[in-house]
This record gives sequence, C-alpha cells and structure tokens, in this order.
Amino acid sequence: MMYESMKMKVEAAVERGKVKEEYISSEEERQLLSQYRTQDFTRQNHPSLIQVLLNSKTDVDNRGGAMPNLIYVSREKSKSAPHHFKAGALNALLRVSASMTNSPIILTLDCDMYSNDPFTAQRVLCYLPNRSTRPNCGYVQFPQRYHGLNKADIYASEHKRLFLSNPIGMDGLNGPSYVGTGCFFRRRVFFGAPSSYIKPETPELAPDHIVDKPINGREVLSLAHHVASCSYENRTNWGSKMGFRYGSLVEDYYTGYRLQCEGWQSIFCDPSRPAFLGDVPITLDDVLSQNKRWSVGLLEVGFSKYSPSTFGIRAMGLLMGQSYAHYAFWPIWSFPVTVYAVLPSLALLQGIPIFPKMGFRYGSLVEDYYTGYRLQCEGWQSIFCDPNRPAFLGDVPISLNDALNQNKRWSVGLLEVGFSKYSPSSFGIRAMGVLMAQSYAHYAFSPIWSLPITVYAFLPSLALLQGIPVFPKVYEPLFYLYVFLFLGAYGQDCLDFILTEAILNLTAFFGGFVVILKERNIDNFFMQMFIAGFGVMNSLPFYDAMVLRRDKGRMPTKTTITSTLLVGLLYGIASFVLTI
Repeated sequence: MMYESMKMKVEAAVERGKVKEEYISSEEERQLLSQYRTQDFTRQNHPSLIQVLLNSKTDVDNRGGAMPNLIYVSREKSKSAPHHFKAGALNALLRVSASMTNSPIILTLDCDMYSNDPFTAQRVLCYLPNRSTRPNCGYVQFPQRYHGLNKADIYASEHKRLFLSNPIGMDGLNGPSYVGTGCFFRRRVFFGAPSSYIKPETPELAPDHIVDKPINGREVLSLAHHVASCSYENRTNWGSKMGFRYGSLVEDYYTGYRLQCEGWQSIFCDPSRPAFLGDVPITLDDVLSQNKRWSVGLLEVGFSKYSPSTFGIRAMGLLMGQSYAHYAFWPIWSFPVTVYAVLPSLALLQGIPIFPKMGFRYGSLVEDYYTGYRLQCEGWQSIFCDPNRPAFLGDVPISLNDALNQNKRWSVGLLEVGFSKYSPSSFGIRAMGVLMAQSYAHYAFSPIWSLPITVYAFLPSLALLQGIPVFPKVYEPLFYLYVFLFLGAYGQDCLDFILTEAILNLTAFFGGFVVILKERNIDNFFMQMFIAGFGVMNSLPFYDAMVLRRDKGRMPTKTTITSTLLVGLLYGIASFVLTI
C-alpha cells in the first residue's frame, strides 16, 4: 500500500509538472524544488542538484541505529558541453562522493539492480584490503544475474558466456573485465597506475584525503556543486587518465580494459547466492538497441589506438590482450552471419550452387565424424586413449537453446552422410566390413529415432482429443513463444533488415523446390535449401506477425512493405551480379 501510494504521488507530480505544497515539509525542500520550475530547466539543460536525504551523524532508524548517508546527486548539464553519458555521470558521482565522504571503496550498481545478499560487502573486504591475494587488485566483479527471466530465454539475455564463462577464464590471468554493474572498486584505481599516482587538480578529491567537515555544511556542499558542474573537467585528466574513461559507448568494458593495461588486476567473485539481481530486456526492440550500442562501442575500442590486439598485448600480454580482443571484435561476426543469411538464398533463387556436393569430405556439418569415417574407409586405423587425468577440458552447452541448436546441427550432418553415396550401410560395409560400418551407421541414422519419439509425444494428446485436428492449435503457441510473446514495441530500423531476411529465406525455400525440380539434382542445392529452411523455421513468429496477428504485436505495414521491396532490390542485384 505504501508503494502504491508513493507511485500515485510521483505519477501525479510528473503529470502536473510540480509537487503539491502539502507534500513539501520544509523551506529547504521548497527552495530545492523551485529549481525545477524554471522554463530553462530541461533534461539536457539544468544546474547541479545535490541534496542530503540521510545523514549518518544525525539520522537513526526506529531502533536507534545510525542510518547510512543517502545523498541525491544530479550533475549539471548544458547543451554547450558534452556529458559523456554514463561515464560522465559516474565521474561526477566519483568527485561528489570524494568531496563529501571519500570512502576508499566504491560500488557501481545500475538503477535496475538491487542487492540480494547482505554479506556481499563482507565478501569484498576479504579481497580488496588483502594484498596477499593480488597485490594490485583494483576491483572485485560479481556476475550479472537476473530475476523473472523466461525459462526459454528466447533473447539469450542472460549472457552466461559474457558474464560467467569468460570471467572465470580471465580470473586465471589478471582478472575479469568490468561489466558496468555489481562491481566494487578501490578509489585509488581511478588516479593512475599502481606505480604512478596522478594527483587530482583539487586536493579534496585525492583518494587519501580525510573529510573532517559535516556533509551538509555550506563549504562541503559548495565544493560538491563545483565538481559536479559541466565545465569542471575542461583541461583536466578526467576521462582520459583519471576516473571512468571516455571514448566508447561501452564505457564499462573500456574502463576495465584501460585499468588492466595500467597494471591493475581484478577478482571474479561468484557466490552460490547471487549478490545482485536485475532486469533484462523483455522486448525485441530493447534487445536490438542494446546489441547495437554494444557493437558500436566495442568496435570503437577495437579500431582505436588502444586496440587490444596491439596496445593491449603490449600492456598485458598475449592471453589477456586476446581475451579483450575477443570482446572488441565480436560484432564482426555479423558479417559472415549476414552473408550466410542472404547469399545462399539469393544464389538458390538463381539456380547457382555455392556449396560442395553432399557427401564431399568438407561438405558435411559433422566434419569431424565424416573425416574420421572416410579415413578409416581408406584403411587408416585409430587408437583410443583415456588416461585417469583428462587430457583436455572444454565447455558444454550451458542453456537449452545451445543444446537444441547443437543437436539440430548434428542431426542434419549425420543424416547427410547416412543418405549420401558414402553411406556406412553400403559404401562403408564394402570398405571396412560389417561391424565397423554398422558402428558408423549407428551414428549416421541416430536422428531417425526422433520420429518415433515425436509420435509418442503427440499421439496421446491426439487420442485424448478424440480425433479432432490439433496441429494448428499445437503449433500456434510456438509462434508466440519464440519472439513475440513479450514484444510490445518495435525498432523500425532494426526490424527492417531482420524481416527482409525472413521474407528472402521464405521466398528462397519455396523457390528452391522449383530449382531442384528443374535441375533434377538435390545434391548441389541441399545445403542452400537447409540454410533457407533453417531461416524459415526461425522466422515463423515474423510471418505470424505479418499475416495472422491483430493485436499490438502485429508487424507494422510500413515495415512489411519496406522489407518486401528490399527483397526485390536484393534479388535484382543478385540477378545481375551472380550471372555475370
């Protein structure tokens, strides 16, 4: 009830544009709120606002215990001065906190996350002050964990490799990267390398400065407003050599990277109980916008003078440099993915095969199985070695989606070999004998077990419904579950290209049947048909949104028309280029 009452008051104040007099309890609050009522006050243009809400020296809880300091800070913004987004806000908070309390340890936490473990700070104190663990430890990073995450995680928003697997590996070197939230810093790390301290321009901002004045005193508040001004950083080292670093949209990755290049180390702490929990993007628009920002920011670092592949390797060594380069150049994967999403379908519509024939050694999706099989058919033998201590260790699929995608690839690749001219049931028996050939055939035809399993999965339901056709009803939830279950908003620029690929793959899939019937040769076009079909299966929610849906999740007509025209344009270009 208290929360709902507060929510109504806040929403009403936002709608009116001011706070009612009955909610103002002091002259100090009235003067503070009056700053919001000027015509010049906007999100992009306003003075700094700093208000002490709780003072540990005077405020107590209902049991008489001291309350922690709670201070509201809104830095000054002006259209004439760059604000540097989140990095600029963190640097302003860093300076204001130094002028008022100057705590030696700092926690950065996003506004959509909250503490889930009261012992988190206690864990951190086991690491940061303890120089024997890592002498130059600058921060302790906790993994990002989320509440309310859909079990299927259809947008892969949990990012287990990014926030769990990779940090574990980097922790064996100099430590994990900074991921923007759930991180405890030593204040000293923002003022130069461990061996070269950079003195701040204002003595009160030094990490070893002791604040001996009341935080609500005029002198302290005056200094806090001064360091929160938008012009304070002019001709200083803030953002380049001190504080959180500017120059990339992913200020967290860039700051952690630069700190480790200076010689600071970090520790990855992953307790069984998540230290912090937060929200994840729940609409496709949010996911695409987030990935676009990450991609641009990472490439800004990757192609800068501080590139991990050059500067990073010289500063941190080969392994740590390549660990950061793995992140920095991750967006480049979009190029081969885009080529595979578009080129095979365009070539298929033109009747041009671009993959080797089915059964060629390098044409199978399970090249490891196929290569070993062909080598043994040629007369080579092999030895199995299983020592007590595993010789190699690797990762396994860490989500249901990973496991399903891996099984789909194996199934298609194995059947590809099983029904080729090199099938273990025919070619293999002649080359290796019955026993070895049947051993390979056991693998090659194992995906066929999915047929009876599927029948047993659906037959009871069909019988229970007494013969009523249920395939449309059973199939319909798949449409909504995959993408559009939580979709309420659209990013026009992002969806145009995705929908273009969906329409192109659908056109190529059905057009491919015409090409195969005309050419009377499925071997040449099998892989292209598979890729187009895979694209169609993954795009079912988009077709549903274009044709069937009548609610807010319906695809905008403008987007559908634009994407269809783009498909026509791509087809025209391909007709000219691929037939030259």
